[in-house]
Amino acid sequence: MASQDPDDIQPPGADDAAPQPDPKTAAAVAAAEAAGPAGGESVRVDSWIWSVRLVKTRSAGATACKGGHVRVNGERVKPAHSLRVGDEVRVLHEGRERIVIVKRLIRKRVGAPIAVQCYVDNSPPPPPREAVAPAGIRDRGAGRPTKRDRRELERLRGNGGLGFLPGGRSPREE
Repeated sequence: MASQDPDDIQPPGADDAAPQPDPKTAAAVAAAEAAGPAGGESVRVDSWIWSVRLVKTRSAGATACKGGHVRVNGERVKPAHSLRVGDEVRVLHEGRERIVIVKRLIRKRVGAPIAVQCYVDNSPPPPPREAVAPAGIRDRGAGRPTKRDRRELERLRGNGGLGFLPGGRSPREE
């Protein structure tokens, strides 16, 4: 009988694999994989970004693709573009860019815990809610804004308005 080195001794159960997932989650993952494409097939980009909950509806995914707000590996794509595992998908949605790497292809929409297992999220963190101040909220009953108030609101919101320079000069005077 060989003697064991004291450094090699492990507590009971330490050689077990990773902890077993929740049975409900495991069943949902199995269902998502069964609904996914067979080996070597691909999935439409509009369908995939809807399936992993990056957009709320598939038509919103298709509209985002048509509007040029979806890029796969740096190129704008049409809704029917085929995705493969390892592709980088950038989605500009609701003023925020989401950057994800495809880990698993699925066709059916799944719950949020399973959806996050289908991609690696490399998106920058969203700005804190306190930092995003609501621009141009008027008191109730303050009446209709004057032209000066309206221009100030447009400047705060970033709309630019008529494009006047500081001091009331117009760009044509320069």
